[in-house]
Amino acid sequence: MNTLKEKLKSGVKLAGTHITMSDPCISEMIGHLGFDFIWIDTEHSSIDYHTLHSLLMGAKSADVPAIVRVPCNDPTFTKKVLEMGPDGIIFPLVNSAEEADYVMKLCLYPPLGVRGFGPRRAIRYGLDDAGEYVNNTSKELCRFIQIESEAAVKNLPEIVQNPYIDGYIFGPNDLSGSIGELGNVYGARTTALIDEAVGILKAAGKPVGVSTGSTDSNVLKYWHSKGMDIISSGADNDHIVSGARHVINTLREVQQRSAY
Repeated sequence: MNTLKEKLKSGVKLAGTHITMSDPCISEMIGHLGFDFIWIDTEHSSIDYHTLHSLLMGAKSADVPAIVRVPCNDPTFTKKVLEMGPDGIIFPLVNSAEEADYVMKLCLYPPLGVRGFGPRRAIRYGLDDAGEYVNNTSKELCRFIQIESEAAVKNLPEIVQNPYIDGYIFGPNDLSGSIGELGNVYGARTTALIDEAVGILKAAGKPVGVSTGSTDSNVLKYWHSKGMDIISSGADNDHIVSGARHVINTLREVQQRSAY
């Protein structure tokens, strides 16, 4: 059973972080720290198929669930990602019930969907039974969509009728950008849209989350107070810079003190 999906169903609050760098040591190291998942981002990074394959292997080594954000709703890209066996997939910028239906069908084998057949890593390169995989993957895979526009919020009552969506993730920057206020994440209009969407999702019993680049405790408290079940915070490059900055600042402080 997909442990991430088990947690989603049980209502556990989930904490994750973003992976944007290409070395599989990154997903392995971060995976050992106790996150509920890592979010491998192929939308806003240079991660390609080969790199993704290695990052997923690193995550597996650390026994941390890995979800992959694809850059778009392309059927070929989606198929290749799923054949690598991630624990979940995230589709950005889903704005209507029709789009939601389409991306869900990309994840499902016929007759439920249109996914082409040809798993490799997902069936341990042939060590697992392919037929069993086909029967189980629709139940095991975590499927997320992102709410990143005013249109998506307005269409949410229809979108939530789709039974195959496991969770909904806000992209606050793009949401604010959709109303002409890019970056004004905490502005009144963006906040009103988020509150409206959270109300719809909570009423429907759907897990809701946010992707934020911030690791600031006040920011994370804000999103928690908004009812987020899933928070993906910060990214690998930020963690490295933050740690390195702490080291150099500490070293300089020690050296300057010893000079007097």
